[in-house]
Amino acid sequence: MQTKTKWSPGPGAKVLGVALTNNDGWVVSAAGPAFGICPDCGRRTRNRHGWSNRSLQDLPVQGKTVTVKLRLSRWRCAHQKCERQTFTDRLPTIASPYARRTRRVSEIVGLLGHSAGGRPGERLMRRLGMPVSDDTILRQLKRDAARAHRDATIRVVGIDDWSWRRSWRYGTMIVDLERRSVVDILEDRSVASVARWLEQHPSVEIVSRDRCGLYAQAAREGAPQARQVADRFHL
Repeated sequence: MQTKTKWSPGPGAKVLGVALTNNDGWVVSAAGPAFGICPDCGRRTRNRHGWSNRSLQDLPVQGKTVTVKLRLSRWRCAHQKCERQTFTDRLPTIASPYARRTRRVSEIVGLLGHSAGGRPGERLMRRLGMPVSDDTILRQLKRDAARAHRDATIRVVGIDDWSWRRSWRYGTMIVDLERRSVVDILEDRSVASVARWLEQHPSVEIVSRDRCGLYAQAAREGAPQARQVADRFHL
């Protein structure tokens, strides 16, 4: 029992078995709690309505990938006056809703993405036994940035281009200079997309940019109230 507990992806999940597959990867079979708690009325229930299965990537073991096959229940609320008739097990300490990786793997993806970037982060994650594509790393960076700055007031932004593929395709990176973190990554390098983003953030007071006329025009159209300055690198 103690050995199985070490394979648990987190609290609330009971490990049923561990097996090594033919492709040298571990598969951990686990199940959710034996009862449900209604998120609306808070009552406990054991009246199961059905099952749902989730496949989650977890931390590697002995250099080999680990996949958690988590079986969750869908419950019926026992309170007759509750508006919510059915609900599904939610284990926020293990994984976010609809996520394909556990929270501890997602944290590593975010850290390596911020420090190494897409392609280098992909190579490093593969060597660590947690294969993740560069597109997935960049998507998580955008989600984390959007979540961190969803309710924050952005006053000073830095705008510059960056290459999806050098000398072939470029995008736009927008940074909150007060918090020193990436706010958003735009798919292209155009006046329309940058101006549209600035229009959606009327709190911007200062725009730091390079000396190219593209971003200057975008700032005039999208944030006419903002003061434009040239960043130190391009002076």
